Amino acid sequence: MNNHVYSIERSQDKPKVWTLVISLIVIASTMRAPMTAVGSLISDIRATLQLSNATAGLLTTLPLLAFSVLSPFVPILAKRFGLTQIIAASAIVLTIGITIRSSGQLITLFTGTVIIGLAIAVCNVLLPSFVKTKFPNNIGLMTGVYSVAMSFSGAIASGLSVPLAVQHGFGWQGSLLIWAGLACIAAICWCWQLMMERKLNAKTNKPAIIHNITSPLEEKQPFWKNKLALSITFFMGLQSTIFYVMVSWLPEILQERGMSAEHAGLQLSIIQLSQLPFTLIVPILAGKKKDQRSFVIIMFLLLISSLIGFMYGSVQWVTVASILMGAGGGFAFSLAMMFFTLRTKDAQSAAKLSGMAQSVGYLLAAIGPVLFGKLYDLTNNWTAPLFILVSVAILLFVMGLISGKNQTI
Repeated sequence: MNNHVYSIERSQDKPKVWTLVISLIVIASTMRAPMTAVGSLISDIRATLQLSNATAGLLTTLPLLAFSVLSPFVPILAKRFGLTQIIAASAIVLTIGITIRSSGQLITLFTGTVIIGLAIAVCNVLLPSFVKTKFPNNIGLMTGVYSVAMSFSGAIASGLSVPLAVQHGFGWQGSLLIWAGLACIAAICWCWQLMMERKLNAKTNKPAIIHNITSPLEEKQPFWKNKLALSITFFMGLQSTIFYVMVSWLPEILQERGMSAEHAGLQLSIIQLSQLPFTLIVPILAGKKKDQRSFVIIMFLLLISSLIGFMYGSVQWVTVASILMGAGGGFAFSLAMMFFTLRTKDAQSAAKLSGMAQSVGYLLAAIGPVLFGKLYDLTNNWTAPLFILVSVAILLFVMGLISGKNQTI
């Protein structure tokens, strides 16, 4: 199997390699945009369908819960049907989900949202395994490439949703439906990859790559009893919590301090755009080192500096704090993705670890903003909730030091 994988990466048939890269970028671009596009349109959706704030909030929470529920089962599906086939199927399902969500009815809005969450959950779990399988010599580079594609498309979707809906007359339904086109392109790319893989397997008389992979962990101790696996799982969960708490509450925090709604919303775009260079550079640099604890230290300093800036800095320093938060978040997300591949010995183990970590991670991400808001209701100020977020950053640092050590599960 390993010889086959390396032959793909070293092949002189460059178009085949580039189709893999293009397919990876396109599918990664669909993993945030369908979700972030909703945030800017919530008020229009709520007004059209006469939703309460709590009900409208489900449009963000439901996909995260879908991630959490499905993630542990994705490696089983990939092992049964093949990694490429499952990703291709998820792209098709994602296209269907976006189309259903955009039909303008209450029932289809939430049905489509759940379908979208389930489809993206598959890609969340399997892309690290795909990179480990297809690009074993370039894990850092390819992790950076798809991480940038995710972050960039998410930022673009946030910025384009309202102009498409209002200025170009698409309405919120049309603005959301546009992303079905990108998902359809991803489905075509991955169906093509599936066809090429089956032709290659038929010529070489080999089964699909992931089918014959058996993880030693299946015969030894479960992931839930492994210290390193648990550390990576909580690292993923804690960094997700910080990101989604910021996305949910930062504008509200800044507006209470006197910042305009427009300027406060701009800070979220600054955070997402600040992530981009780090989601590309950090995986490349971290992938070249056996020990990533130095990157964890830098991540921690960036996040703590940002949180202190939001707590005690003047309004003039908020943009600096947002940039630091984006940089720290870029470090954290990139390291989480890298740990799935660097701390496992084969693709199936990477998929299992990714599934476990993302299940817990997105459950925390779904719960975190709710608890953060509840703490504000109890204290009537943002200082205590932000101190709790500092504690989360400290726990993230500790989990990162364990996860970043040179060892494998």
